[in-house]
Amino acid sequence: VQLQASGGGLVRAGGSLRLSCAASGLTFSSYGMGWFRQAPGKEREFVAAYSWSGGITYYGDSVKGRFTISRDNAKNTVYLQMNSLKPDDTAVYYCAAAKSPRASSPTIVRLVGYWGQGTLVTVSS
Repeated sequence: VQLQASGGGLVRAGGSLRLSCAASGLTFSSYGMGWFRQAPGKEREFVAAYSWSGGITYYGDSVKGRFTISRDNAKNTVYLQMNSLKPDDTAVYYCAAAKSPRASSPTIVRLVGYWGQGTLVTVSS
């Protein structure tokens, strides 16, 4: 299984970025997918997740109303649209897949089966 994240970069506060994560080696449509982030010196934090069925989405409290997760099963890709970015959003963002097909969505670290390599998002003030 490979999860290839992209789209990170430097943006000013109030700006937007869209992250993408292309998955291979798994039956993408059967996996819950998500995003986590980790800032220097901090623990990895849940950002958002999208269920494998039913179109259910989950968000961390700090990003609700600003970030939107989506997925395109035809492209085996999950996206994270980030709007109204703040300096506190600065972190390495990791794509994540659930442990197995039809398993619980990856909303906490122990529910993650696979990690991507991370993409850096830097928000300047």
